Amino acid sequence: MATDTNIRYSDKDLAHFKKLINEKIDKAQHDLELIKSAYMNDHNNGTDDTSPTFKAFEEGSETMSKEANSQLAIRQEKFIRDLKNALIRIENKTYGICRVTGKLINKKRLELVPHATLSIEAKNMQK
Repeated sequence: MATDTNIRYSDKDLAHFKKLINEKIDKAQHDLELIKSAYMNDHNNGTDDTSPTFKAFEEGSETMSKEANSQLAIRQEKFIRDLKNALIRIENKTYGICRVTGKLINKKRLELVPHATLSIEAKNMQK
C-alpha cells in the first residue's frame, strides 16, 4: 500500500473536477432554496373556503409534504457538505484516492459521483 501513496490525479484533472464540483454545488444550493421556499409556502394553499372534508385531507397531505420536503432538504444539505469536503480534498491533492484501497477512483465514477471517497472495488467489499 505504501507505493500507492504517490499516486494522485494531475493538477489539470483536479482543476477539471473542481470546476465540476463547483457547478454541482451551485445547482444543489439553488435546488435547496427551491425546496426551502416550497416548504415555507406549504401552509398557504388557500383551501379555507372549500369543504371541511377536503380541508382535512389537504392538511394531511400538507403534513406529509412538509415531512418529505424536510427530508429532501436534509439530503440536499448533506450532498452540498459532501461536495464541499471534496473541494478540500482537491486542495489537499488527495481527491480521487479511495480511502480503503488507496488506489485512484475511476474518472468515470468521479464524473458521476464527484464526492465519492470509495472506489467501486471498495464499495463492493462493503456489501
